[in-house]
This record gives sequence, structure tokens and C-alpha cells, in this order.
Amino acid sequence: MLLPVLMIIAMLLLRVVIGELRRPGSTRQQWLFLRNRTAVIAGAVAFVLAVATGWVVAKAGVLLWAVLVGLLVALIADRLGKVETPTRSSSGVER
Repeated sequence: MLLPVLMIIAMLLLRVVIGELRRPGSTRQQWLFLRNRTAVIAGAVAFVLAVATGWVVAKAGVLLWAVLVGLLVALIADRLGKVETPTRSSSGVER
């Protein structure tokens, strides 16, 4: 049960290490999403929900999966928060 999540985490860490070797400083940019308060809250909620729903079946094994889910939700929430939405003027026309 834990082997798949450990493999996913190892692949993500390898991706980060290879990116850092290619472009020094890229790791810091990749982890900046943890400074976004909204993204961290979304990730924490996802973590709690994953633990709450999976604890009955997997007990402590669900914790690694929940950490992975929380981090991915925080990353997605951060990226979605940066998407620009068109602004509307008072006449209803998009600018």
C-alpha cells in the first residue's frame, strides 16, 4: 500500500533535483506555492479529508497519501489563483 506513494514521491523528488541541476534556484521557485495562504489552507483541508475518509481502511498508511494529496491540491490552488480573470467595466464589457 505504501510502495506506490513512495515511488511517486521519489519521482517528484528526482524531478526537482534534475531541475535544480539544470537551472540553479528553480527549486525555490517551485516551492513558493507554500507561501500562498489560500493554497496552504486548501491543501490542509484536502489532507484532513483524505485522512478522515481513508483512516478506516488504511489506518496509518493513509498519511503518506494524504500528504501527497495535500501538496498537490495546494500546488493546483496556487496555480489557479494566478490565472487572470477578465475584468468587466460598469457597462458589462470585458477589458
